[in-house]
Amino acid sequence: MSLHAYRRKRNRERTTEPWPSDAELDGSPGDPGGGLFVVQEHHARRKHYDLRLERDGVLVSWAIPKGLPLDPAVNHLAVHTEDHPLAYAEFEGEIPAGEYGGGRMRIYDTGRYECSKWSDSDVKFALHGRKLRGRWALFRTDGDTWMIHREREPLPATMLPMLAGGTGMPPGDDGWAYEMKWDGQRVLAFVDGVRARLQSRTGRDITATYPELAPLGRALAPRSAVLDGEVVVFVSGRPDFGALQHRMNSSPTEASRLMDTYPATYLIFDVLFLDGRPLVDLPFAERRDILTGLNLSGPSWLTPPTFVDAGGDAVLAASLQQGLEGVVAKRLASRYRPGTRSPDWRKIKHAKHQEVVIGGWRPGQGSRSGRIGSLLVGVQTDDGLAYAGRVGTGFDERTLDTLATRLAPLATTVNPFTNDVPREHLRDARWVRPELVAEVTYGSWTSDNRLRHATYRGLRPDVDPKQVRRAE
Repeated sequence: MSLHAYRRKRNRERTTEPWPSDAELDGSPGDPGGGLFVVQEHHARRKHYDLRLERDGVLVSWAIPKGLPLDPAVNHLAVHTEDHPLAYAEFEGEIPAGEYGGGRMRIYDTGRYECSKWSDSDVKFALHGRKLRGRWALFRTDGDTWMIHREREPLPATMLPMLAGGTGMPPGDDGWAYEMKWDGQRVLAFVDGVRARLQSRTGRDITATYPELAPLGRALAPRSAVLDGEVVVFVSGRPDFGALQHRMNSSPTEASRLMDTYPATYLIFDVLFLDGRPLVDLPFAERRDILTGLNLSGPSWLTPPTFVDAGGDAVLAASLQQGLEGVVAKRLASRYRPGTRSPDWRKIKHAKHQEVVIGGWRPGQGSRSGRIGSLLVGVQTDDGLAYAGRVGTGFDERTLDTLATRLAPLATTVNPFTNDVPREHLRDARWVRPELVAEVTYGSWTSDNRLRHATYRGLRPDVDPKQVRRAE
């Protein structure tokens, strides 16, 4: 490692580039496991990118005309150049015309790197930057001529979906896309080889719940991918959450029987990983273009359209006309942040929906005598599970039977709510451990944080009860 060539190529009186001292000329021992990296965009005679890796007190450098490849199937030319001083990692500016490398230089990305191999002909490393994240390999072909390629990464074993963190229309349409909001179950599909593995919003394996989606793996083969979407059951051409309930809560044996009566369709709206390359750091607009290029349309799956130029109000009106739940607005520049609620995604619904945790129930009267009359429900707060009121409508006979079966093993003598439950609601209350989540529609929240006119829609086994909070 030496900076002698660097100094010979430059005129200290003309360039503003960092100038190494005599003590720095021969470098110094450094961490063989990695260190600082920088990629600089260099507008010299021809635009190119300079990759620099800290090694033994200098920045070992390669000029890469097309930049670091993002696709593992593509190799790019990399030309080994002279070592640069460490201070060059912060250099941005104009190198005077006529000087070596004359032109504008700016930092494209910087961060830390880990080195797994370094030899005279082969360098393997992982970058941890703001834009560049992943593993690359450099290999020498002849003299200073090298090639660089991105290494394939294994399919993630698990991943949690990004959730909408905002409500209401964005202040303007510029920079936003709109998608229909489907009344279904959020599902990630991990496709590798010919197998498609399905995962719920909470990370539970639900592959056996939807056997009609198994051919998705063969349809995408030999490619590997992580897809994000929603499973719905269509009745008369419209999503039916009640029909989906039969599928969401079915055993593998029941699923095989029910798939003919209540066939599921996977509506795919995002791609998070493709052919060894994570895509989560790409803007939504780019991910969506990649997804469209996959042409995913089959007997039980499809890629519904996204709307960029139609305007949010027009898309919302169309969703109401089609009997859909609403729309989701997504910022075109948004990165995918697994497991987080982001204001870059916003839900706009025609009706108000709320997930609730079932903490108890009260026996019914009259025609419901001996059965569940109403559910006692709550939402999580910083102080624990807060009582949010009763839900006494929206049940049919089958729903009441399902609830009785699911709640019976959860019976307890302990009131799970941390705040006061009204005395009239305590009468005859039967408590259960707060492990089941339901979804309700409602009119409004009262000043004492109770749901008004709540109507039961169904159980949500895909939702973690510890994550259920007031939605507005």
